[in-house]
Amino acid sequence: MRNWVLILAIGFGVFGNWVCGYEFNEAEFHFNTTEVLSFLEESSAAAAASNPLIVGLTLIPGAAATGAVCLDGTLPGYHLHRGFESGANSWLIQLEGGGWCNTIRSCVYRKTTRRGSSNFFEKQLAFTGILSNKAEENPDFFNWNRVKVRYCDGASFAGDAEDKANNLQFRGQKIWLAAMEDLMSKGMRNADQALLSGCSAGGLASILHCDEFHSLFPRSTKVKCLADAGMFMDATDVSGGHTLRNMYEGVVTLQGVAKNLSPTCTSQNNPTSCFFPQNIVSHIKTPMFILNAAYDSWQVISSLSAPSADPHGAWKACQKNPGNCSPAQMNFLQEFRNQMLGALKGFSMSKENGLFINSCFAHCQTERQDTWFADDSPVINNKAIALAVGDWFFDRSSVKETDCPYPCDKSCHNLLFRS
Repeated sequence: MRNWVLILAIGFGVFGNWVCGYEFNEAEFHFNTTEVLSFLEESSAAAAASNPLIVGLTLIPGAAATGAVCLDGTLPGYHLHRGFESGANSWLIQLEGGGWCNTIRSCVYRKTTRRGSSNFFEKQLAFTGILSNKAEENPDFFNWNRVKVRYCDGASFAGDAEDKANNLQFRGQKIWLAAMEDLMSKGMRNADQALLSGCSAGGLASILHCDEFHSLFPRSTKVKCLADAGMFMDATDVSGGHTLRNMYEGVVTLQGVAKNLSPTCTSQNNPTSCFFPQNIVSHIKTPMFILNAAYDSWQVISSLSAPSADPHGAWKACQKNPGNCSPAQMNFLQEFRNQMLGALKGFSMSKENGLFINSCFAHCQTERQDTWFADDSPVINNKAIALAVGDWFFDRSSVKETDCPYPCDKSCHNLLFRS
């Protein structure tokens, strides 16, 4: 079992200091914990890849005319690397992740970061893992047109509202549409095959937009969707409360998400429930692949044992390293895994869907080279994630891979945290 040891200045729990260039405080815990995970994972991903491809930023000039702007009103954007040879007419869209903002305060803060303003976007990004242009790193998608759509709205590309008093634009849905329209004009409308993907909040976005993505193309185009670390669960936290549900309710209400959710779901459930994948995935008509760690690091830290649910810090040691978890804590996490598997039971029954649930403490495994496809990358039944996704997309074989419970999988790249 390989572990990534992430050294934080003060560890997880109550934030009141600077970590890797980001200022944290407990009030913005949900958003900023994702910032830490995504920042460190991107850093380790770039470090793990040899001479990664560097791709420049493209802003969408016509977006403002349709109201498709970031939280602060700046233009949205993406990074595109053109396909070549046999992949010239194939397109992979990767929706960026990075948490959510559920209050005016957290959204105003988000405007000062790359998650809320293109003024802070990196002008270049390293393309690794599923975005790599090397066959030895990305065997099935290396020569496709590969796109990373930047995330600057805070509601998984699904909101449509505004708060004039605080100069906030919640235009995730319009950003999604503007990005797709721009890419269609650059050749995506002629795609022979297309894959919509994303990790974390971007993984949730790929679930929310999957059928909509499919509808952009003619019937002759092979279209599928992949959600990496997007299976956020409406689970009870360690105090018996519902930390993530409370947070999602704020996101859905504040950012006007309800009107952009699945009508099939909202006709039977309240809008907040329809922001949770467990209530959506079995109704998606487009073939989809769910890739998730059974003990998703973000959900363990920010949802199940967030500071509000663990005010005395009983879970701090367990958060940092699963080896520190008590038997009772591990039983709680095993039950969380069981809930995730139960929520995916109907989804997995479709022969067109794919599944890869590994019993790791990780978050986002497609963009990191070491977890996507490497000599020692995570496997289930000797199959690496990249090969599993490729087998599923190209219909080479059915892929329904589920690990036995922790700690049986010795191939995991667990995220460990050290103060």
